[in-house]
Amino acid sequence: MSDLALLTQSLARNVKRWRTERGFTLDALAARAGVSRGMLIQIEQARTNPSLGTVVKIGDALGVSITTLLDYAQGPTVRIVPAEQAVRLWRTDAGSYNRLLAGAEAPGPLELWDWRLMPGENSPSDPHPAGTVELIHVTTGELTLTVDGVEHRVPAGASASFDAGTAHTYGNTGDVPMEMVMTVCVPPVR
Repeated sequence: MSDLALLTQSLARNVKRWRTERGFTLDALAARAGVSRGMLIQIEQARTNPSLGTVVKIGDALGVSITTLLDYAQGPTVRIVPAEQAVRLWRTDAGSYNRLLAGAEAPGPLELWDWRLMPGENSPSDPHPAGTVELIHVTTGELTLTVDGVEHRVPAGASASFDAGTAHTYGNTGDVPMEMVMTVCVPPVR
């Protein structure tokens, strides 16, 4: 691939990435940058090689440097977390635990957790920032999820989602260990 083609592909990927992270529609970015929506579409589809002036306008509108927009080293990143490097943040003598399996900024913090609660144990959580959403999938046992004082039973094989901006507790009132996978999505700071 030629240097020009590589830069065109990088610009396409990076403009779309930063526009998405900033929460801008094509129309909003076009208005902020003073370029046409059509030009942005062509740039994001790598169908044009815009002038340096256009790239500067787009960078200014996104709040990023030209270097960042043209950086072809910022391609898709894959980060593999070996099992032994998962971070165990909480555990009890009875065998309950949680592990942070992986995380990313997409566009706000996004976390993947592995949980185990032994019978009779629970783990309370303070409210997360407004707009935080949790997704839970129970693989073994039954989770007693208490959100804002209301109990919800989530059996093995079932999933739940909820607004985590209020106090909540994960509990196991059963007589077998409860295991679940949980994703926490925190909105970006504006």
